[in-house]
Amino acid sequence: MVIPSKKRPRPSVRAMQASRADWLQLGCAGWSLPRPQWDAFDAGDSHLERYASRLRAVEINSSFYRPHQRATYQRWATGTPPDFRFSVKVPKTLTHELRLENAMPAFDGFLAQVAGLGPKLGALLLQLPPSLAFDEARVHAFLAAARKRYDGLLALEPRHASWFTLPAERLLSDWWVGRVLADPVLHPPLACAPGGWPGLVYLRLHGSPRRYWSSYGDALLQRLADRLRIVRGQGTACWCIFDNTAAGEATANALTLARLLS
Repeated sequence: MVIPSKKRPRPSVRAMQASRADWLQLGCAGWSLPRPQWDAFDAGDSHLERYASRLRAVEINSSFYRPHQRATYQRWATGTPPDFRFSVKVPKTLTHELRLENAMPAFDGFLAQVAGLGPKLGALLLQLPPSLAFDEARVHAFLAAARKRYDGLLALEPRHASWFTLPAERLLSDWWVGRVLADPVLHPPLACAPGGWPGLVYLRLHGSPRRYWSSYGDALLQRLADRLRIVRGQGTACWCIFDNTAAGEATANALTLARLLS
């Protein structure tokens, strides 16, 4: 049975409202700095500290493959400025192995780990396997249980065509989950724009035409900056993450976009 929307636990006010100062979290998937970009960053005791001198957000992808201790997350939080934010990718145990079923014990363990980030935990990212089709009962059960435990920003990146439908959009919106806009787009036309809950826009730029490798040109980044200014005017929380890291292009693209937005 679907719970009426008005009875569902809402995300925290902190998560739902983006101020003028923190409306956009712009960064990369990981904080590895390619050597050609070193001069663009300040000195620091670690790559993360140097990265955080210029960019104010990062997406942690390593959590997808292996757990990190709470103390590790605490150390990362301590080594970054007060306004720095982390997005953390939910482990593949939940998404690819359990496929969102009977996943709460694993989710509880993950939440206990990322709690080490404290207020610097900005969002959680769920990336689904391409083979996982939309199943309303399964997704409802998972999100209902997850929202009892976590009231912050939650983004979901589906990759099966069945997710890019109005029933899936409505269910995600009901549970305050933003559907990721990923580039390259897999399933147009609905996938060409962010979806789900309109209070969160989450962009993942994997590189195009060669996924994870290709750089984005200045003209495309200018168009993206123009679109992001529209999002800012709407007061929507927005994450923009460059994942074209295979040849180190993400860092340069993020810095260019930051300059265009400034």
